[in-house]
Amino acid sequence: ASDVYKRQAIGSYLLVNKLEKKTTKTEGGLLLSENDRDDIRYVQAEVIDPGDQSFLKKNDHIFYDKHAGHNIEHDGEKLQVIKVQDIVVVI
Repeated sequence: ASDVYKRQAIGSYLLVNKLEKKTTKTEGGLLLSENDRDDIRYVQAEVIDPGDQSFLKKNDHIFYDKHAGHNIEHDGEKLQVIKVQDIVVVI
């Protein structure tokens, strides 16, 4: 495939890869992922492609609302598409 078709976000969308989810153990011994915890609202990700209307760069690390965006799969890799306005922190 041509490089033009390789994981390229358009406009104010970003293509990101969620970083490994951490688990915590409750007092009762249950293991909860960050997605299962009510007190964690934001998830961390690495920018794969920042789109053409973003101030971000490839490989930037961000935090965004865990309910934002949509999952996609490309070449067997699970990625997330989010909007720039869903980002709350750039690290």
